[in-house]
Amino acid sequence: MISYHTCPLATLGGKDTGGMNVYVRDLTRYLGRAGVQVDVYTRSQDEHVPHVLHDLGYGNRVVHIPAGPERPLPKRELADFLPAFAEGIQGFVENKGLRYDLIHSHYWMSGVAALRLNQSWNLPVVHMFHTLGVMKQRVARSGEEAEGVYRLDGERQVLEAADVIVAATPAELAQLQWLYQADVDKVVVIPPGVDLSRFYPIPKDEAKEFIGVPPCERMLLYVGRIEPLKGIDTLIDAVAWLRSAEEGKDIPFCLAVIGGDAEAEDGGAPVEMSRLQALCEERGLGDLVTFLGRRDQDSLPYYYSAAEAVIVPSHYESFGMVALEAMACGTPVVASQVGGLAFLVQDGVTGYTVPVDEPSLLGERLARLLSDDESRRRLGRQAVVFAQDYGWETITERVQRLYGQMVKRRQRNPNSA
Repeated sequence: MISYHTCPLATLGGKDTGGMNVYVRDLTRYLGRAGVQVDVYTRSQDEHVPHVLHDLGYGNRVVHIPAGPERPLPKRELADFLPAFAEGIQGFVENKGLRYDLIHSHYWMSGVAALRLNQSWNLPVVHMFHTLGVMKQRVARSGEEAEGVYRLDGERQVLEAADVIVAATPAELAQLQWLYQADVDKVVVIPPGVDLSRFYPIPKDEAKEFIGVPPCERMLLYVGRIEPLKGIDTLIDAVAWLRSAEEGKDIPFCLAVIGGDAEAEDGGAPVEMSRLQALCEERGLGDLVTFLGRRDQDSLPYYYSAAEAVIVPSHYESFGMVALEAMACGTPVVASQVGGLAFLVQDGVTGYTVPVDEPSLLGERLARLLSDDESRRRLGRQAVVFAQDYGWETITERVQRLYGQMVKRRQRNPNSA
């Protein structure tokens, strides 16, 4: 596996760490449990971290390949070091005398690296984009958020050359078809999974005691990266509406925000975090909204279970791992009606979907959940049942079948690449 720009072992909630990290990490673990040997290659971002780690178990390795400075870099700079990264992988493989059956790459830059390696390896290449540049272009609110042409060109290169593309939802399949004119015959829909041994309902009083929330308080929860794409400002505006509107002004609640860094490298708060904190003060919500920073994933089931609802107000999500984890913990989700979220969250069944960037409509749904205990519990029960179909055991079987098909196809036609 190739995960060039972010390591599957990285702490979640940072600028470039999120659902993709969880996907690569958990799929690797479950493949290992099923007897599949996996090496995950990622760019080294810290010279003090050993270049080879066995933290994923079952003999599977995470190999940190030096390519450029061993520190985090902006994505615009990372593309320049793809040739060095591919050469580093090639050197490790030759030194260890390794042979692989298949390459599974994640995010477009990893796909470009896979194609470079495959010039000499001639293996089936399975690729998953996780997010699409054209979709991010459509929701960008500033030039800083916009994706460069180099990414769009890279995505099209990978689409053309990879043997198969894994899409997370039918929505992503449609985006690939209509926005990229992709050959849909080489696209297969396999959603990410959820670790049901980790994410399951915890009694609310026990979960609240663990995280330190008094049992009488009602907590709304956001989990994810702190960036404009995630729509946290819309959620803050919805909380302000909820506090002042007739439907919610008498309901005691608070909002906890998990994700992001408490401080930037210069000692101040990161730009987006500062903007959101200033927005809370401007709306008079300093007593209602708490920014908790990053949290270890082992604690997330407690936060999900303690919450009355988990909100995913993103402008774009290819899937929505946080929504699935929350539902597995029996917590209703209120999400933007975009991308994978519109497919994943069943409106009125496992939570609610609302149009993007509509704080009053989001506030109305939150008021409904906070004021109707029976409805909230019903949605939570149905969410648990829904999440069972996404257990990693089930999803891994589907991925393994795909791998087997690709390997057999290449054996029948070894010169197809």
